[in-house]
Amino acid sequence: MAKKVFFSFHYQDVIDFRANVVRNHWRLKLDRQSAGYFDKSVWEEAEAKSDIGLKRLINGALTGCSTTCVLIGTHTYARRWVQYEIMKSFRDGKKVIGVHINSIKDKNQVVKIKGANPFSSLGVTYSSSGLTATLKVARGDKWYDYTDIDGTASFQTGGVPSRFHGQGYNLTEFCPVFDWVSQDGYNNFGTWVD
Repeated sequence: MAKKVFFSFHYQDVIDFRANVVRNHWRLKLDRQSAGYFDKSVWEEAEAKSDIGLKRLINGALTGCSTTCVLIGTHTYARRWVQYEIMKSFRDGKKVIGVHINSIKDKNQVVKIKGANPFSSLGVTYSSSGLTATLKVARGDKWYDYTDIDGTASFQTGGVPSRFHGQGYNLTEFCPVFDWVSQDGYNNFGTWVD
C-alpha cells in the first residue's frame, strides 16, 4: 500500500526543479500507487502567513503522513521551517528520511556539491527512564533546547528501548539519508519510505 509522504524542502530547490524531480517522479510510472507514495507537501509561504499560520499549515499537512522526506539541497539544513518539519515529524513518531538532490541537474543542467545533512544539527536527549525526551538544535558548537514546536522542548515518548535511556543523540542516528542519483531514487524511493 502506498504511503502518504510529506516532502520538506528549501523553496529554492523547487525553483531550480531539483525538488520537483523527486516529488513528481511518480508521473513517469503507471500511477502513484506503483510509485509507493502520495505527496502531501506544503509550499513554503513564510511571507504570506504568520508563524502561527504557517505552523498550522504544516501541522495539517503532516496529519495522516507516515513519512517525512527531507529533500537536501545546498542550504536546506539552515531553513527554519525545514527544521520545524523535521522536529515535529520526529516528535510525532513519523519516519524521517533525507534525500540528497544536488546531484540532480537543475533547469540549467547544472549539478551542485552535496549540501550539509540537516539531521546533523538537530538532536534529542532521553530521560533516564526513557519516558520523556528533549529536542535539541545546534547553533555553532553549542546545543540548545528546540522550543519552536509549542514553546517547550520536552515531550512524552511513550517509552523507548533501554539503550536510549539517559542518552543524547544526533538525529543522524534515526534518520537515514540517500542520494537520488547514485542510489537510483527513481526505482528505490518506494522502499526508502517503507
